[in-house]
Amino acid sequence: MTRPELERASNLLKEAAEATDGETQQQLYEQSDQLAKLATRDQGPDHGRLARHMTVLHDLAEALDGDVAETVREARQEVLEYRKDVPGV
Repeated sequence: MTRPELERASNLLKEAAEATDGETQQQLYEQSDQLAKLATRDQGPDHGRLARHMTVLHDLAEALDGDVAETVREARQEVLEYRKDVPGV
């Protein structure tokens, strides 16, 4: 089962990573990789896991500017959209 919102978020973060360098690039690639794995896992992520990703993405977007920051915000929005349908909380 693929989770399209998480897959889109992963792709957006990969795009953002390619437009940066250094530690920020590594963090973006790491988030992209983790979301790609969550998008295809048998069991979907819980609210807590998604919240941690959203916090990291918020912090990254605040540290960036321009189109890259907007791309990270868009990825965060995709995670939020997916999280709305996660049971619990």
